[in-house]
Amino acid sequence: MDATSDRRSPPGPPGVLALHRAELVSVPKWRSVWRSAFGTFRKDARYYEVVEDTIAGFEYRYFVLHDESGEARAVQPFFIHNQDLLAGVPWLSRAASGLRRLWPGFLILRTLMVGCAAGEGRFDGRDDERAVNAQVLAGSILAHARALKTPLIVLKEFAASDRPLFGPFLTRNFTRVPSMPMVAIQLNIRSFDEHLRRAVSRKGRYKLRAKLKEAAAGDAITMSVVTDIAPIADEIYRLYLNMYERATLRFEKLTKEFFLEVARRMPDKARFFVWHQKGRIIGFNLCTSSERKLCSEYAGMDYTVALDVHLYFVIMRDLIEWAIAQGYEEFLSTGLVYAPKHQLRFKLMPLDLYVRHTSPLINAILSRVLPYLAPTRHDVVLRRFENYAEL
Repeated sequence: MDATSDRRSPPGPPGVLALHRAELVSVPKWRSVWRSAFGTFRKDARYYEVVEDTIAGFEYRYFVLHDESGEARAVQPFFIHNQDLLAGVPWLSRAASGLRRLWPGFLILRTLMVGCAAGEGRFDGRDDERAVNAQVLAGSILAHARALKTPLIVLKEFAASDRPLFGPFLTRNFTRVPSMPMVAIQLNIRSFDEHLRRAVSRKGRYKLRAKLKEAAAGDAITMSVVTDIAPIADEIYRLYLNMYERATLRFEKLTKEFFLEVARRMPDKARFFVWHQKGRIIGFNLCTSSERKLCSEYAGMDYTVALDVHLYFVIMRDLIEWAIAQGYEEFLSTGLVYAPKHQLRFKLMPLDLYVRHTSPLINAILSRVLPYLAPTRHDVVLRRFENYAEL
């Protein structure tokens, strides 16, 4: 649907418009709200623009939530893509591959996803308005989904702390499903080793220290913090692809331009860490920061050496030590690769999906099936975390 026609006669209540970014930034009273959107978070409006400009495969749109006078109160990004409902259960997806040769679209639905295509979602708006904004969006999103011909609606990866906001969606027959969680360590410690002493068992400490000692016994591995990644963009992107290809669960596939633009547009919030050995890059990590929190977002490693030198643990140790030295209060990491994070005794940070089909009949069936398709249900490592029940 042409977004201009959405603006002239929006479906649903008058408090929500669905626009392309070009329309959003061309209207001064909406542009100013967008420029300040998510300003206190790691991923602000600039990050969403980088994602749209550099990652293909999605149709990007923006909900503008406004009052009766047309004054914008918040901007909520969303995107449209074809979602494989079996993606979270790899063995089931493989089992369905034969049927999909005959029926390519089996359980793949055009989906409206509220949130970020490359990361967790946030709800925009002032603290005193967010509950009202959620109520307004919940009341109109079904009409927008039907107008955009997206039978499935997903609110993607919102923090468990936001659960009170999503009551209006649950009353409209959305189903909450746990997504793959982030993890975190509180940095009320003086060193990485102090964390090991506090959180990790004696046997676990012995194993981790042995790995780090073995890494130190070989050729020196050094870390640097880089602001200009243009000279090394090809190398770090190759390392990113190494990790991407090894992942069992995938969603977005980043581009080299994504890393370049994050570095260029977000120098105040983006940090690139690079590890060298014998003059060559063997690992990197893109972190974002805000509110005294540092988050590991994307990484890459050279697997010709990474396993031999226990590079993952070297990276985690160096990042945590750096964050402590800089005065950060919390270190977070995005989901997946949970086994080493459990060894390091990270705590799970739950993320939620809210899902609904536009057809009441199909939604009634889907709500009963979805809990069995949640990827967290099939990850045996997640169950080892102490706070798994919080998912």
